Amino acid sequence: MLTVIGRRLVWAAPNLVFITALLFFSVAVFFGNPAALMLGQDATPAAIADLSHQMGFDRPAVLQYLSWVSHALTGDLGRSYTTHQTVAEMMLRSLPVTVELAVLAITVATIVSVGLSSMTWGQRVITPFATVLSIVGMTVPNFMLGMVAIFVFSVKLGWLPSVGWVPWDRGLFVHLEHLILPTATLAAYYFGAFTLVYRAEYQAVRERLFVRVARAKGLSAHRVSFRHILPNSILPVITYIGISLGQLMGGAVVTETLFSMPGLGKLFVTSILSRDYPVMLAVGMFIIVAVIVMNLLADVVYMLINPQIRLN
Repeated sequence: MLTVIGRRLVWAAPNLVFITALLFFSVAVFFGNPAALMLGQDATPAAIADLSHQMGFDRPAVLQYLSWVSHALTGDLGRSYTTHQTVAEMMLRSLPVTVELAVLAITVATIVSVGLSSMTWGQRVITPFATVLSIVGMTVPNFMLGMVAIFVFSVKLGWLPSVGWVPWDRGLFVHLEHLILPTATLAAYYFGAFTLVYRAEYQAVRERLFVRVARAKGLSAHRVSFRHILPNSILPVITYIGISLGQLMGGAVVTETLFSMPGLGKLFVTSILSRDYPVMLAVGMFIIVAVIVMNLLADVVYMLINPQIRLN
């Protein structure tokens, strides 16, 4: 297994270099010289040129990229051009919000989709219901689901707060109350994807010989479903979870902005609007690394559950 993990890491390194370089040069091309933004609208060309020289913005783009990567590897992500705070501090404040939202969303999506698909009773009602919810979750845009949820549960019914985020020390109930709508909104798409993937695999495993043997031995339908079918049909979902967790770090942008949550997604949007390059690059790099790491963890879990994968 260590050999397979090492092979994955070797392949991940060039991918990381390529994607981070693409991110850096895209920002440099589309957003221009940061010195003009730092000095404001009244800056003279001479002042812009002088600051560009001091900050190294006039150097070749390749050298700027290598400098940025070398500093990032040591934990130095620079300072924000707008708030003048270190980017690392800003990200550390926003990261727990995004991680909590992503983990809750993926957990809810997994439990509900696997639970509904594995039930041994009421499938004539549950299957069409779950299928409709899956299609709605995958086809309706995230922001539209969020606005509908705010309108129904906050504006009309008044059951839940519409926006904002409350830390744990202000009370567990209030904290979770503010997370219900964002979590449901973010989990909707992944619930749909997990349900469709797992349901297809579940039906395929259900027809295998070892499941028929288990039924012939007189085991209950509930035990056959959760003891024999579930472990053998959950593998595609595990892979999807690994990919989704990395994507959720960046996919929370819309949800966090819509619900005014101070996470990485909102920080990323704010940095784009203010052209705060260090924050933009740092958050973008974090999302890239998160996707690669989560994919690797998914491979490890996959190999632990199914040892035959280690031979490939």
